[in-house]
Amino acid sequence: MLNAPLPHPVESAHWHPVAALTEVQAQPVAVQLLDQSLVVWRDEAGAVHAWADQCPHRGARLSLGRVCAGRLECPYHGWQFAPSGQCVRIPALPDFVPPAGHAARVFAVQIWCELVWVCLQPGVAADFALQGAQNIQDSGDAQATQATQATQATQATQATQEVQGTQGTQGAPDATVHSSARPLPQFEAEADARLRKINCGPYDVSTSAPRIVENFLDMAHFGFVHAGWLGARDTPEIPDYQVEPTPTGLVASGCKAWQPQSNLHSTRGALVEYRYEVSGPYTAVLTKVPEAGSTTVQGWRESIALFICPMGPERSRVWFRLAVADFATDAAQLQAFQHTIFTQDQPVLESQRPACLPLDVRAEAHTAADKASAAYRRFLRQVGIRFGTC
Repeated sequence: MLNAPLPHPVESAHWHPVAALTEVQAQPVAVQLLDQSLVVWRDEAGAVHAWADQCPHRGARLSLGRVCAGRLECPYHGWQFAPSGQCVRIPALPDFVPPAGHAARVFAVQIWCELVWVCLQPGVAADFALQGAQNIQDSGDAQATQATQATQATQATQATQEVQGTQGTQGAPDATVHSSARPLPQFEAEADARLRKINCGPYDVSTSAPRIVENFLDMAHFGFVHAGWLGARDTPEIPDYQVEPTPTGLVASGCKAWQPQSNLHSTRGALVEYRYEVSGPYTAVLTKVPEAGSTTVQGWRESIALFICPMGPERSRVWFRLAVADFATDAAQLQAFQHTIFTQDQPVLESQRPACLPLDVRAEAHTAADKASAAYRRFLRQVGIRFGTC
């Protein structure tokens, strides 16, 4: 059934990135999230929408259609859907007024960090719209932000009907259905005007999202996977560090590693201090500060956010959001450095078996250097994350 409950209720309560905002232009875009096919598109006002990629008529993929006159048109019979999700035109019956049940399944959307974020939990689209979508923010496309805020309100009725399970009956959404929806992951550096923001990616990776997060938290691989860059084979030691659980995951502090070239502007090897934060099941942030005098940029510091779309249990799409104290260097150079680092990681990540992350402590061996990853696994187990784990 088109409006049947979605699987993975815990994961569906979180916001996930599905596409770069720049990718969503004149025509619809097909994306995958939690094994669900979605269509992302813009209306005439520039607002971005995310729906189930399935026409309610005969199940054709709406992403194969087109946007015309601010409506999304199905490729099969030409049914046209307004930004609210409601079908408003059936070419075979030009005088017919489609009832409320002739509607696409609508999901909540936010624009943040120049990415399109979607929450699949039923009722969130209505709740988000009724609250005025006040959490939407984006520095890269103000028009899309304002338009998405405005049209979220028109989606409230359709999403509310879905929550109630009775198409065509209006009323307030059932707060008990969607009260557990999570906020967007935090990236503190996003609000820091002293740091330049640049996106890298996407990278499609044949492994689970939790494996990618765990790799992001891991320093012991620096001297082997990133030899000559973030580490060296003759200095693989990882000093002890602190890990504290948080409501959204964990914070690891006091992390230090010797790195031959910790960033694009390094002039020599240096001891670099890291701080890691897991800000959601499939998101994490690192902040790194090298020794003074080891870069050509005075006061160099950077934060890197890892944002992952869990497309399937063993398929992921990855973006990195850089926040760097450098407004002079060409963005392509900064992206190239990050690209080099991650493409060193990728073949190793895709070689890991099982591809899903084991949460049973007995499944793999552990050491004191793995404290952050062990804490991450405990967090996933405690909050009930099953997608991408085993």
